[in-house]
Amino acid sequence: MGIATSTKPFVERVEEAKKDKFMQASVAKAQDAQWDKREAARKELGNWEQWRDLGEQIRQHVIKYLPDYLEEFADNVEKKGGHVFFAKTDQEATEYIKDLAVKKAVKKVVKSKSMVSTEIDLDKELMKLPGVSVMETDLAEFILQEDNWDEPTHIVFPTLHKNRDQIQKVFEKLGYTGSNEPEKMAKFARKYLREYFLQADMGVTGCNFAIADSGMINLVTNEGNADLTMAIPKTQVVVMGMERIVPSLKEAEVLDNMLSRSAVGQKLTSYCSFSGKRTDDESDGPDDFHVVIIDNGRSNALGTQFESVLQCIRCGSCLNVCPVYRHIGGKGYGSIYPGPIGAVLSPVLDGYEEFGDLPYASSLCAACTETCPVRIPLHELLIEHRHVMMDKLHTDHSLTNTIMKTIGVGTGSPILFKSAMFGANTASKVVSHHDHDSVAGFLYETGRIGKLHKPVPKFARGWTDIRDLPQPAKSHENFRHWFKKHKQEQAAKGGK
Repeated sequence: MGIATSTKPFVERVEEAKKDKFMQASVAKAQDAQWDKREAARKELGNWEQWRDLGEQIRQHVIKYLPDYLEEFADNVEKKGGHVFFAKTDQEATEYIKDLAVKKAVKKVVKSKSMVSTEIDLDKELMKLPGVSVMETDLAEFILQEDNWDEPTHIVFPTLHKNRDQIQKVFEKLGYTGSNEPEKMAKFARKYLREYFLQADMGVTGCNFAIADSGMINLVTNEGNADLTMAIPKTQVVVMGMERIVPSLKEAEVLDNMLSRSAVGQKLTSYCSFSGKRTDDESDGPDDFHVVIIDNGRSNALGTQFESVLQCIRCGSCLNVCPVYRHIGGKGYGSIYPGPIGAVLSPVLDGYEEFGDLPYASSLCAACTETCPVRIPLHELLIEHRHVMMDKLHTDHSLTNTIMKTIGVGTGSPILFKSAMFGANTASKVVSHHDHDSVAGFLYETGRIGKLHKPVPKFARGWTDIRDLPQPAKSHENFRHWFKKHKQEQAAKGGK
């Protein structure tokens, strides 16, 4: 899958998402429910804005001294008998893990949910090895895998777009014969996965935070699947983005607390674990412990105006307040990182040619910035992406660019501007069907203009679908005419 989840154009993805009414209803319900839970959990913590300040300071400090903390972490992992590999690209990361699997004669791999492993397409790369099978053990990711590797729609709730009947049909392909009751399906999945856990040769996990001064890995999950992935297989591989590091347990405790409350509205998720290579006095855990630290485009943000995006702790809170995400869901973005964070991060990781549409998938309402627990200025970064594309890369060669240049010429010339003002009332009749004082009977439920004349070019219909366009006043009734007349009347009366 990689970062991109679709080869379809952005407009086509959005149109498909708009037709998925169940997805839209599910996202809306989840956003509303998460709002209540999230705000209550944050309020219970007390002084939330000060916690945000602290979270921002921790993340900014780590990014500033990232090479130092990565070196410290790597040294401490190796002191305990583990191995650390720094991968510049996704290919370097997957080749290292595949070579390890071959060396260890691995046949069965279990994985706990990891955005980075999806980003580098690790599942499918491992399955290219003869005789190797891979099982996603997070319940939602397991469902997506068994449903022909369906695309996730949320960072925290990947199967938000599926209902229980759809999930039942997925499980029936695996031998399930029960009803669509969630408890029964969950019990089936638990039994099915548990057998696979016991046979696994290699476990692969992500990493919420790497602890620099101890070389430990911090994982936060709701199901405990990551704990089994770490405890049972003799070989464990941790894949982590290079920015997912903290100086010590003290900072990890702060960020875990904020992550849980922002992601799922809980004081703390069910399983908050710290792991590493098995020590002599431990009965479980890996004998062979590997950490693959991945760049894969993250260094593109270092030292730039986009550096603050690396502060992200992947809570998904910005998705849960975004009005655009509410309507198009995760699949509309075409990236494994959807929502506002995805719209900022995806172009940084994989360029504007692939994800140049995403910075425009925003109303710039700033709700994402207001909810971010580590104060990433997401809406400002979206604007900055637009600046880069327009001013530096000159990526807009569309009709929009031509129109804006034409408008620039017209508004820069007094003669042309006055001519446009004079003819605006007549010219706008093509798309305007009411005056500015009334909107009665104007909109259908879909938000479209009531009637659209045939002469209107097709390219304009996307604009008129969602906007009101009242007919401007006649030239002898507009503000400029009134102001000129008003000043003349004042002068006649001796006023100023």
